[in-house]
Amino acid sequence: MEINDYIQVFLFLFLLVALTPLLGSFMAKVLNGEQNILSPVFGKSEKIIYKIIGIDENQSMNWKKYALSLLIFNLAGFAFLFVLLMVQKWLPLNPPQHMDNMNWHTALNTSVSYVTNTNWQSYAGETGLSYFSQMAGLTVQNFLSAATGIAVIVALIRGITGKTTERIGNFWVDITRSTLYILLPLSVILAILLAGQGVIQNFNDYAEVTTLQGEMQIIPQGPAASQIAIKQLGTNGGGFFGTNSAHPFENPTPFSNFLQVLSILLIPAALTYTYGKMVKSQKHGWAIFTAMFILFGAGLVISLYSEFHQSEIWNNMAYMEGKETRFGIVNSVLWSTATTAASNGSVNAMHDSLTPLSGMVAMINMMLGEVIYGGAGAGLYGIVIFIILTVFIAGLMVGRTPEYLGKKIEAFEVKMAIIAILSPSIVILLFSAIACTSQSGLAGLNNPGPHGLSEILYAFSSAAGNNGSAFAGLNVSTVFYNLMIALGMLIGRYGIIVPVLAIAGSLAQKKIIPVSQGTFKTDNALFVGLLISIIMIVGGLTFFPALSLGPVVDHILMQNGVLF
Repeated sequence: MEINDYIQVFLFLFLLVALTPLLGSFMAKVLNGEQNILSPVFGKSEKIIYKIIGIDENQSMNWKKYALSLLIFNLAGFAFLFVLLMVQKWLPLNPPQHMDNMNWHTALNTSVSYVTNTNWQSYAGETGLSYFSQMAGLTVQNFLSAATGIAVIVALIRGITGKTTERIGNFWVDITRSTLYILLPLSVILAILLAGQGVIQNFNDYAEVTTLQGEMQIIPQGPAASQIAIKQLGTNGGGFFGTNSAHPFENPTPFSNFLQVLSILLIPAALTYTYGKMVKSQKHGWAIFTAMFILFGAGLVISLYSEFHQSEIWNNMAYMEGKETRFGIVNSVLWSTATTAASNGSVNAMHDSLTPLSGMVAMINMMLGEVIYGGAGAGLYGIVIFIILTVFIAGLMVGRTPEYLGKKIEAFEVKMAIIAILSPSIVILLFSAIACTSQSGLAGLNNPGPHGLSEILYAFSSAAGNNGSAFAGLNVSTVFYNLMIALGMLIGRYGIIVPVLAIAGSLAQKKIIPVSQGTFKTDNALFVGLLISIIMIVGGLTFFPALSLGPVVDHILMQNGVLF
């Protein structure tokens, strides 16, 4: 690594820490319904939206009604996107290439993918989607799926802070405010910055040019900057072009690269401050941020070491295969660590070409439940699940009923937490086993041996974690993988959201217990250490055997000159 690499990593981490309280404080005001800097701009629009959809913003819901509203809204989004992709051939804004309608299983997979904030793609955007599908279909869901995640964490916060009530807020209000005041303004700012760096934003026809070799080449065009802004900020990740942020039209300069990778973690990190502010324990919010920061930093260090580790077998050279040559190894590794830690899934290099240890870090980031910052809102409510387990175990250690922020953690909360943890774990291990033992699953492999197993493990880890990135060596454009991955995405999303809302409803009904000498503090170094330990132990016990057969064996064999 060069000195400028160290400077860039330090600047990235510094800005992440510095921007967390600024954005987090603003989001707390928005989500609490308080007056904020954008109230004069969007206040009237917010009221108009409520009138159009016919809701009373002051009417709160219990957890079951909140969950039902969320599921119905997401189902409507899925149905709209599925139909749109199936008939895009006859809709406006279809470039001269005349994109055909998607086949049913790819359309189903894509619709599930974008509604669940996964943005898994088994197609190339510039050859499979019209401008209308990109904008009215994918970009809209990028906003709404991210807003859904934020709404869930806000409902959970109300459950924690509520006093003997069944009410946890209004889903329609939460998703409106998240979109209108947070996601939309930030996306406009980032889109303008990206367009200024050369990210394309137009409705031009695809250009036909002559290359230096005298061959004809078609250069795709389109309204990319607007979709890329929200795909990063909303931790969505789907690329306007097939090669995602490795494409020069999506990511043309080192500054655009820095902006995009920073925006991936911006909202998830800031939500920890929002959380602390809303639960009236700022130190607890920083404790959660610190746990995430330590896990992220550890993964980044391991990945960088692996990619720069010199071996005589490889002529003492760093591993450049599959990396973005415009930005170098450090930017590729920083991106791969951030995108898998944040449930984002966008890439600026091919993860299939990462060294086995770097690929394993990316997989572990997803296998742990996308809690290392995680998705917009999703990472935070995911780590709260682990916090519930942490305080439960701490309570068992001292022989006291576990408490979290003044609420007793009892059998129901622990059961729901276990369901939320087991749901994605079952998808990863069971679905990978099915793929490894079926002809349809093995037919898509690009590499044999342990690397092939890593490709399959990564695909279902990405689906269950609602990440969306891929090793790119696995052919998933088949009926088998489209359906299996779609099911995995649904379980990974709603198998966590519903238990989280159930926990919110249960906690809201409980009394707040005053802090005593026996209360386990959740705002100190001991808590941070115990939380990290629980996350790693659960992840290690669940996935280490599979990882041992995949990336660990792959790494050992690679060091001995054996490749797959």
